[in-house]
Amino acid sequence: MATPEAERDGTITSPGGLPPIRRKVPAVHVDHRHATGRVRGVLCFNCHSAIGKLGDAPDVLRRAIAYLEGNAWKQTT
Repeated sequence: MATPEAERDGTITSPGGLPPIRRKVPAVHVDHRHATGRVRGVLCFNCHSAIGKLGDAPDVLRRAIAYLEGNAWKQTT
């Protein structure tokens, strides 16, 4: 299994190696699943930090996206 640094370097040097979220450089922070240790990609500091602060939770991120798109959140339960 490759080290996170080796996977990061491979991602950065791959064709179209822009970070997947904001598509800006520098992308130097290795992002990984905490449960498995598997590297998901390489992100800039802000994107990496934001994902971590949202708890790596897709449902929380979906709600954040809905909020940013102007969809009012209403509690249903």
